[in-house]
Amino acid sequence: MMDTFNAPGRFWRGNLHTHSDRSDGVLPPEEVCRRYAAEGYDFIALTDHFVGRYGYPITDTRPYRSNRFSTLLGAELHSGALANGELWHILAVGLPDAFTPSNSPEFKPVPDQETGPEIAARAVAAGAFVAVAHPQWSGLTLADARSLTAAHAVEIYNHGCHMGCDRGDGFGIADLLLSEGRRLSLIATDDAHFSEPDHFGGWVMVKAEENSPEALLEALKAGLFYSSQGPEIRALHVEETAIEVECSAASAVMVLGHGSAGVAVHGHSMTRARVTFDHRCAASPWLRVTVVDASGKRAWSNPIWKR
Repeated sequence: MMDTFNAPGRFWRGNLHTHSDRSDGVLPPEEVCRRYAAEGYDFIALTDHFVGRYGYPITDTRPYRSNRFSTLLGAELHSGALANGELWHILAVGLPDAFTPSNSPEFKPVPDQETGPEIAARAVAAGAFVAVAHPQWSGLTLADARSLTAAHAVEIYNHGCHMGCDRGDGFGIADLLLSEGRRLSLIATDDAHFSEPDHFGGWVMVKAEENSPEALLEALKAGLFYSSQGPEIRALHVEETAIEVECSAASAVMVLGHGSAGVAVHGHSMTRARVTFDHRCAASPWLRVTVVDASGKRAWSNPIWKR
């Protein structure tokens, strides 16, 4: 993937997983957009559930764009059964508003519908950025995840799943796929419905030259972003045997890789940390960085591929 921190442009804060009353959210789209803009977000993707119960919505948020707030069209796609018999949940950001529905009348698999991998591939072909949604919440197996070969990313933190049932983590699946050579990016999201405290808890910081849907979507597909619950990652300098990290005040900076590879530096209000590799990180084909602040909130880089 390209170097996020040396790419041209600036960072824009956005949420890629949001629901309105067009599906099972509480608030109308206009109010969802207003609240995110008021909270200081630069953009969101409103991703209502793409099922027949709600009329297969790709909610039109274009009227709520402004000169400082942007929106991307999208949906949470559902089609086909996971190994546990439940329906796939696939995040698709940047969908065309004429994307053809699947045969998904309700939140359960039915005969003669597309598989999850098939609808994901169709969304990518239509121009969308596609992510595996909330792997832990869904009960995804590694075989399930392997089958979704069209995906750009894995949702590694879902704030709604974290707050609602303590199943917000996606790193177990993401790290296994990375270790098999899948060049995936990692997104943190809200999955906001506004029916519980499921909003403003996880986001992406996208590096782009302008806050336009086209520029943001291109940057997402290129992996030019990091994810956060609060901390900032300002620069990563990758060397042969170390990574130097510039960040907001941190109590720990960690480098992780294949298998059990992981090294941490701890301190107080660190804004620069040099993490020297151990033999496991040195041997890993990929590495990723986690920054932890004094309250335990985290920021996560996308994987850095060494070869």
